Amino acid sequence: MTEALQRKLSDSPAARWTVLALVSFTMLTGYVITDVMAPLKTMFEQQLGWDSNDYGIFTSGYGLFNIFLLMLIFGGMILDKKGARFTGILSVGIMIIGTLLKYWAISADFGNAVSTLNLFGWHVFSMKTQVLYATLGFAIFGVGVEMIGITANKVVVKWFTGRSLALALGLNVAAGRIGTAIAMSGAYPYAKLMGGDPASPLLLCLCLLVIGLLAFLVFNVMDRNLDRQIQTEEHADQAAGHPHEPKEEFKASDIFVIARIRAFWYITILCVLFYSAVFPFLKYASELMIQKFHVSTNYAGLIPSLLPFGNILLTPLFGSIYDRKGRGATIMIIGAALLVFVHLLFSIPMLTASWVAIVLILLLGAAFSLVPSAMWPSVPKIIPYNMLGTAYSMIFWIQNWGLSGVPLLIGWVLDRYCITGQIMIDGIPSTQFDYTLPMIIFTLFGVFSILFALLLKREDKKKGYGLERPNIVRNEAQ
Repeated sequence: MTEALQRKLSDSPAARWTVLALVSFTMLTGYVITDVMAPLKTMFEQQLGWDSNDYGIFTSGYGLFNIFLLMLIFGGMILDKKGARFTGILSVGIMIIGTLLKYWAISADFGNAVSTLNLFGWHVFSMKTQVLYATLGFAIFGVGVEMIGITANKVVVKWFTGRSLALALGLNVAAGRIGTAIAMSGAYPYAKLMGGDPASPLLLCLCLLVIGLLAFLVFNVMDRNLDRQIQTEEHADQAAGHPHEPKEEFKASDIFVIARIRAFWYITILCVLFYSAVFPFLKYASELMIQKFHVSTNYAGLIPSLLPFGNILLTPLFGSIYDRKGRGATIMIIGAALLVFVHLLFSIPMLTASWVAIVLILLLGAAFSLVPSAMWPSVPKIIPYNMLGTAYSMIFWIQNWGLSGVPLLIGWVLDRYCITGQIMIDGIPSTQFDYTLPMIIFTLFGVFSILFALLLKREDKKKGYGLERPNIVRNEAQ
């Protein structure tokens, strides 16, 4: 970024925090929709006749297009070429389309219809038609919500580099966790209020998403005005005989530049392992609370919602520590170790008291605050700014393999190895599961997260990226 940009940012702290609030709110509306179906797994089984495998397929659809059609990679390239304003509007539009399709699929009556795909005489798949359309809607939505995620990150880096970057990114992450908390705590009670309709929370979330679009339009005005001011200052400097170095534009070949950076791969693999032990866990956490900890269905989503509520406070706190004290790689190691501890305790069969679940969720929230608070601000220390959108998209793309594959894996494991009988839930017979094996799987993801966090710290020591150094390069008025 240019010197003029740095000066303008230092003169407008109020503008920076306003931009953060607007962009983060838009992202929050997307995260509400991402997780709004998670507390309704039992309702899907009772009302729609889905099983755990159907639910796993639907949840895995989130990353379907991002992974196999490389839409997330293209999204990052669009962000670096076209900028945050264009990409943000595009991403929200895609989210709206995907949400509409998912709402129609879940609310429509398909009876017992099954869709089958055969190619060249080979059977590809058969699944319930309702599951198929709901999955496609979630896949389209997933393209948009991941794009708004990388767009928000690059906006924050643009407006906060050299200042409270980790704090700002932490607050941005916290906004997403607020969305998750709203979904986890409110979806089931709202669905019951609306007569037990599992599609009703989606319609409410769609209205919230439209408000998020309006917030992003306000950001567009502010960002455009800033760019005009920057251009004016640069032209004035050139007229005074102080020309600026030309900005380095993103090129498609820069993907290979990023791919040759070892630290990039360490932080990426850490990301996919760590997030695969958290977000997929949340997809099944409400049912875990019901079946293992004997929590009422009315409150089963409230306990997992404590995790994102903890993030709201702790992620900005740890980010502020990173800004002022450094130790980013060390913070990631501590967070990964805490993740292992929590999931290991979740896997112990005799721990069934509801207060144990509450304590473990709170500890998991601390772990989930530690790693992201240091991980996302560390990426700009490794990757040049003009490649940052593509780098974030590559990280998110690989992360989507975990976010899509792990729920499918857990759903398959539950149906194949963990059924122990029948249980009455709200007076309706439901399948009873033993969650010991799934929690062991989540624990193993945490173990490998520690390994790659240690490798990242060693690489930082060799290359001097500054992951252990503070982010704030000079004092500023907050």
